Amino acid sequence: MDSRDWIRDGVRALAGGALAIPLAVLNLPLLVLSVVSLALVLVPGLGMLLFPLVTRLVRARTGLARRLSARYGVPIATPYRALPAPARIGGPRRLRWLLTDPATWRDLAWLLPGAVAGFTLGVLSLAVPIYGVEGILLIPLWTWLGGVWSGYGAIWPIQTVGDGFLSLPQGTLILIIGIAAAPHLMQAGAHADRLLLAPTRNAELRLRVSRLTETRADTVDAQAAELRRIERDLHDGAQARLVSLGMTIGMAEDMVEDDPAGARKLLAEAREASTAALVELRHLVRGIHPPVLAERGLEGAVRALALALPVPTEVTAALPARLETPVESAGYFAVAEALANLTRHSFARHAWVELWHTGESLVMRVGDDGLGGADPAGGTGLRGIERRLAAFDGTMSLSSPPGGPTVVTMELPCALSSPRTSPSSGTA
Repeated sequence: MDSRDWIRDGVRALAGGALAIPLAVLNLPLLVLSVVSLALVLVPGLGMLLFPLVTRLVRARTGLARRLSARYGVPIATPYRALPAPARIGGPRRLRWLLTDPATWRDLAWLLPGAVAGFTLGVLSLAVPIYGVEGILLIPLWTWLGGVWSGYGAIWPIQTVGDGFLSLPQGTLILIIGIAAAPHLMQAGAHADRLLLAPTRNAELRLRVSRLTETRADTVDAQAAELRRIERDLHDGAQARLVSLGMTIGMAEDMVEDDPAGARKLLAEAREASTAALVELRHLVRGIHPPVLAERGLEGAVRALALALPVPTEVTAALPARLETPVESAGYFAVAEALANLTRHSFARHAWVELWHTGESLVMRVGDDGLGGADPAGGTGLRGIERRLAAFDGTMSLSSPPGGPTVVTMELPCALSSPRTSPSSGTA
């Protein structure tokens, strides 16, 4: 890792530690409000209004905890049950839905331990670097002004200017240790949050069924839209050219005896029209299933994509000889969309694509050193990737802090048949 990378990650983790302290303190009034609202649930009207409001605040807080955990590489799935349609208007049904959702109680159970863990790790992440800064700046300055320091590190006591400046190397070492340790402390806090906030196995199965039901409907709609697009492209493009081609050949047949030169000219036009129709058909077929994917497989097709990019892109792959055709197609178009987003929005100077197989899933990672700040809610590209992967029960996760790097990780469940063990890499 480049020295700038660990410094940047450490500084971001220190900012996260500084944020974790007030967020941990915020958990306490939320816990009090939750207990009070639960006590008032049986009060007609008041509890029905107060408990859903407090639950919304608690879920906003736990949602923030999940997003922060994802920034440290610990994704936490959202475990809440879908809100039934009759309950959308509120009232007793909505209250019953909140009270019977296990995730509501897991959120409440997390508030106190989450506050303790967040506050402790936040203080630890800041205390070590601050202690290092003390040895670098405060002690030398204080002894230079004639003061005596009670002690620092291995020196006890610090009485002279020389003693004070001996704290410089110790302070520098402690500061480096603090910056390097801060991301690990924040990651430990994220793992602690996941223990309580992550869905249980039953909740995961329930969410998976719900998600598959939604994605099945999305897939049906997407397939219908794709069929309409193909029909429109055939009707407006290749079909129109073929009709024109037939008419041109018919006119040439009528003129071949009386005007051979004119007939030859029409036949030349017909040849050009047939070439144009063939090109359009090839483009249409490439949009359905690219020939390079059928010929070279996913790895070769992704390398061909990278060669066509204006951004230098390194492709590293360790894949089976060939995957199932639907999986290869879904993976190819997901990577293609991620690379298209990269080209349009990132202003990157370098990008990379990693493909590998875990034995159970195909994993694709696309990253760049651009501006960062990517947001699935900001456009249709990342949402399209999510929908495409979801049709195969796949997932997508995004890490894109302001300033970069942006990393999109996509995973598709896929059985491994005949593995190829030697990974290959190259720069396109």
